[in-house]
Amino acid sequence: MEKKQFQAESKRLLDLMINSIYTHREIFLRELISNASDAIDKIYYKALTDENLTFNKDDYYIKVSYDKENRILKISDTGIGMTKEELEENLGVIAKSGSFTFKKENELKDGFDIIGQFGVGFYSAFMVADKVTVITKALGSDEAFKWEATGADGYIIEPCEKEAVGTDIILKIKENTEDEKFDEYLEEYRLRAIIKKYSDFIRYPIKMDVTKRKLKEGTENEYEEYVEETIVNSMVPIWRKNKNELKKEDYENFYAEKHYGFDKPAKYIHISVDGAVRYNAILFIPEKMPYDFYTKEYEKGLELYSNGVLIMNKCADLLPDYFSFVKGMVDSEDLSLNISREMLQHNRQLKVIAKNIKNKIKNELKNMLKNEREKYEQFYKTFGRQLKYGVYSDFGANKEVLQDLLMFYSSKEKKMVTLEEYISRMPEEQKYIYYAAGETNERIEKLPQTELVAEKGYEILYFTDDIDEFAVKMLMNYKGKEFKSVSSGDLGIEEEDNENASNKEYEDSKEVFEYMKNVLKGKVKDVVVSKRLKNHPVCLSNDGEFTIEMEKVLNAMPNHPEIKADKILEINVQHDIFKTLKEAFENDKEKLKLYTNILYNQALLIEGLPINDPVAFTEDICKIMI
Repeated sequence: MEKKQFQAESKRLLDLMINSIYTHREIFLRELISNASDAIDKIYYKALTDENLTFNKDDYYIKVSYDKENRILKISDTGIGMTKEELEENLGVIAKSGSFTFKKENELKDGFDIIGQFGVGFYSAFMVADKVTVITKALGSDEAFKWEATGADGYIIEPCEKEAVGTDIILKIKENTEDEKFDEYLEEYRLRAIIKKYSDFIRYPIKMDVTKRKLKEGTENEYEEYVEETIVNSMVPIWRKNKNELKKEDYENFYAEKHYGFDKPAKYIHISVDGAVRYNAILFIPEKMPYDFYTKEYEKGLELYSNGVLIMNKCADLLPDYFSFVKGMVDSEDLSLNISREMLQHNRQLKVIAKNIKNKIKNELKNMLKNEREKYEQFYKTFGRQLKYGVYSDFGANKEVLQDLLMFYSSKEKKMVTLEEYISRMPEEQKYIYYAAGETNERIEKLPQTELVAEKGYEILYFTDDIDEFAVKMLMNYKGKEFKSVSSGDLGIEEEDNENASNKEYEDSKEVFEYMKNVLKGKVKDVVVSKRLKNHPVCLSNDGEFTIEMEKVLNAMPNHPEIKADKILEINVQHDIFKTLKEAFENDKEKLKLYTNILYNQALLIEGLPINDPVAFTEDICKIMI
């Protein structure tokens, strides 16, 4: 039989296909099973328009079988089959899609979809096979034909014998190499795993001869193996079922079956959209954080299906980073079995789906916050940091999406509150949303800088996450109210009488503060009369937007750039310590120098900052005890 040559373009494409177009070789089985499913779909469609043809679903199936000894893998279907001309047209020209042509010619509308429309999937078989043989008999034909090829050098078509309508694809699996173990495609467990992974929701039964064990007759603990034809796919995906048919347990079982996590989902979202872009999705908000969530090994994304066939195990483009904790899947009839990750990234339908999913997740979280407060607070305890990272990242581009989901501990309520709840309680004269940053709520509670704000009766939000201040700096304001640190140089609440008194005290003691500033040269920007302290003698405040807490966070990072906040040492002139400072200035400058260093180091300790010279500090303490 004369060997026919592929068209020149087809030959180049086939070379590309065999060597590089698919990332994972195991994809070949997905493609061949999808083609088999298409072949059965075509009979089903013809039965809808041909009164002489009946379609009994129980008669149609796909069979996967293997012969280890002869290195043969066979995929058979009871579908529509192909004539000689169709073999020539569909398999002789790479990227010529018989399914796409069939769909176009018959003007298939909504409700009936053929999976394989790309036209190159069949040739993925050459990634694992030295030789591919197709034996097929078309519906309504008495003749059968064989198509055979060993790669890009050409193919033959000749008559053959086949009793039933349908197609057998026979692969002669390659021998193992140093880099590739092709034997795995002749192992029962591996074939079943690939089918389960990619083709579990194909609508027709996929059968295999499966090795099982049973108790040997007449014995109590002896077992024997036997082979039984078994359906290895589940066929009906949960996302295509009516929501009213499903219970909470069904979603939890699906979550466990797909290995989305060892926990139970805190929330699930079932989406069915039949609009400009049709898709179904089931999304899960986990109860617990994955152990590797904040490691480089963690891979965000949703499983992406096209008509029940897995296209991508982790499609990152379907989720924004700030919702990367969400697990689940998306199945769209409008996505073809795409061969390229890059092409998916530019897919218009995918972008529409991703936008809708983002909105659905946000709305579900807002509903949880409103109607299931305790559950939301538990969620926020686990994943709130990720939402705050989302506010900070991309120069605040997502702050409008996320700001209503944020929560912080409240000095007044002694619990987590939202920004909306905070501003709803603000007195009319209050200008800012006040916050204090520190390692724990208990430490923040004792900060001297909170005294004035607390005395005014204003609520303070406690920031204990290292990302908190960076996030609100990017947020800038919430509903017109700016954020203000209690350590800020200007709190915007000083009373005029106090300010006049402070100015008078400073003028009276200007020389004292100038001397102290000179002692602390290079350590603080200034030494001033405190307008915020009531009971404490000293504290540090910051001048400018870069705060002391932000300095601590950045300097704790690897390869930190030694960034320093502009610090102001504030002295409480109403405290008895101030009298001691004035007396020392008048009578003993060395003692004032000692007191200055001690007060500065005390202020550092209050802030949780390291003391530059602990030995010198302890010696200074000893000096005042002598």
